[in-house]
Amino acid sequence: MKPALTVASLQQCAAAFAGAESARGEPTLFGVTDGKAVGTYLEQKFRQQVAARYSFEEGSSAKGIDFPGIGVDIKTTSIRQPQSSCPFKSARQKIYGLGYSLLVFVYDKTDDHSARVAKLDVQHVIFVESHRTGDFQMTRALRRIVEEEGNLDDLIAFMHDRLLPVDEIEAQKLAEEIMRGPPEQGYLTISNALQWRLQYRRVIERAGEVNGVIRVR
Repeated sequence: MKPALTVASLQQCAAAFAGAESARGEPTLFGVTDGKAVGTYLEQKFRQQVAARYSFEEGSSAKGIDFPGIGVDIKTTSIRQPQSSCPFKSARQKIYGLGYSLLVFVYDKTDDHSARVAKLDVQHVIFVESHRTGDFQMTRALRRIVEEEGNLDDLIAFMHDRLLPVDEIEAQKLAEEIMRGPPEQGYLTISNALQWRLQYRRVIERAGEVNGVIRVR
């Protein structure tokens, strides 16, 4: 029987995987410029290595994340434009977080033309705990409004000013929830779209300095 996967063992696997991948060349990715193809390669290979050592609940399109049993999703992104897409469930995610943690691999890809292999230098592996996955500017401003004795109308006006995708009823419910319990400070940048667009530059900069934003490697 393989041991059950935990967040700690996932992080250990991620650190070892990043080191091994950074040290080798990959011929199948030589000349590939599609970031999605590179990300898929890294994610699938990492999942296979984790599955070889640990038992875990398989992710699915319905569950929407890679490791639903421990509430973690994998994201891979190039250091040149550190961002990825994410399913949109509700506007509440931008305030109270995505509802799960992120394991983010940030790589720099170069091609070795003499050996005809791609080199994937995994420069950062960062674990963003669920409570830190809200939008930085949105959570900071909403927390400040509450701290400065703002009321429901102030919160609703701010959400509409920032074009948060909510109707009047949703905005009212969110404002009431924020008054009862303001969100934790988030560290992602989340852009409105049909899918959320997550940007990771801030978590790369702040990893290891902020509780809940962990530098794995």
